[in-house]
Amino acid sequence: MPQTASARRTLRRRVLAVAATAALLGGTVFAGTAGAAPGRGPKVPQPPARMSTVGGDRLAVPGTQVDLSGGAPPLPAKVTARSWVVADAETGDILAAHNAHWQLAPASTLKMLFADAVLPKFPKTEQHVVAATDLAGMGEGSSLVGIQENQGYSVKDLWLGVFLRSGNDAVHVLAAMNGGVPKTVADMNAMAKELQAGDTNVVTPDGYDEPNQHSSAYDLTLFARQGLQNPDFRAYCSTVVAQFPGDYKKDKNGKPTKVRGSFQIQNTDRLLSGDYDLARYPGVAGVKNGNTTNAGATYTGVAQRDGRTLLVTVMNPEPKHNQVYREAGALLDWGFRAAATAKPVGTLVPPLSQVKASASAAPQPGGTGGKRIDASASGASASSSHGLWTAAGVALGTALVLAVVVTAIRRRRPLPAGEADGEASESAPAEPGKASEETPAEPGGHRRRKRRR
Repeated sequence: MPQTASARRTLRRRVLAVAATAALLGGTVFAGTAGAAPGRGPKVPQPPARMSTVGGDRLAVPGTQVDLSGGAPPLPAKVTARSWVVADAETGDILAAHNAHWQLAPASTLKMLFADAVLPKFPKTEQHVVAATDLAGMGEGSSLVGIQENQGYSVKDLWLGVFLRSGNDAVHVLAAMNGGVPKTVADMNAMAKELQAGDTNVVTPDGYDEPNQHSSAYDLTLFARQGLQNPDFRAYCSTVVAQFPGDYKKDKNGKPTKVRGSFQIQNTDRLLSGDYDLARYPGVAGVKNGNTTNAGATYTGVAQRDGRTLLVTVMNPEPKHNQVYREAGALLDWGFRAAATAKPVGTLVPPLSQVKASASAAPQPGGTGGKRIDASASGASASSSHGLWTAAGVALGTALVLAVVVTAIRRRRPLPAGEADGEASESAPAEPGKASEETPAEPGGHRRRKRRR
């Protein structure tokens, strides 16, 4: 039957209403789905068009920065990380970088800054009995070393828990000893400022995903370099296996004795400890790994070869098993081959206190011709002597690691089904016999972490 004018107007209004609904839903209603436009995948995050110039103007430019004009070999072909840095730990020269100042979620690599700020404050022999309040405020699915309230631990025990197992429980206990989480966060932000790490803002000391918590590959490399000046830091970050205090043993009547048991913990840095599908990297001596939902995998490592010490930081590569370590190893390999010929594209700046000390010691203009050192471009001279301590310390640390690895027994086996490409937390070993809300661990203790809403 012919449509009346009124019927046509009614039909037109309905068509327009359906079209409007489709626009609001962002999909194609007439195709029977509310998906994205054909051929378009999820939006890939992009670095800012302009970033910090700390360490050199080239580091502010998005993309890969490298100068091969001196005859250096080409970079590895397949590096998927959103951001990375390869630097000489002794001179501070940045041999190559990719989005070095992109502010990204750091995961547990932020624990290096935590150590820079807190580790020097307490002797490693000091004992602390854990209160329930010490463990309050940890995020859901946090990585744990297995600390129990009302039990005593040495400061050394706690730091081994931080570095080997990325234990957020150990971080929170040390933060409580330091005056609490808010004070520790303030101390860490102050330390970041002292290190000229302007890309970093700390919200929680353990690196757990929080809004507005960020760092960069450049800053994480600064944190590692600073920490490696401390012999205790070097010892902890290069330890492969250790015994951690457990429960007190019981007598035949079930009553606790004064004899305390222990359990073994292993470092989850796969370049340091190896894995069933990844060999230990020659000459590596730490430093820290991490993995959360927002950050993806993150890693900062230090290695020495033929008298040269390199630092590498890799942030958020493609989510494949051990990918962050494979890319870090490939970049280190390139760095050792290229170090003699690659021209630096930037520098790791020294701490502000060193800049000020150097500036006050330098002859003033009009004197003997010396120049006042500028904080933004002071890496070359002030970093050199600073780095000598790093190289010497890492040499000792590497020797100790090799000695430990000879005696360490590692079980190498495939991952449990479905674990290889999942979202993982840093490392979350529960003490034997303790329940965990997380999914089963892969070898070395990596566990999936629940996505925060």
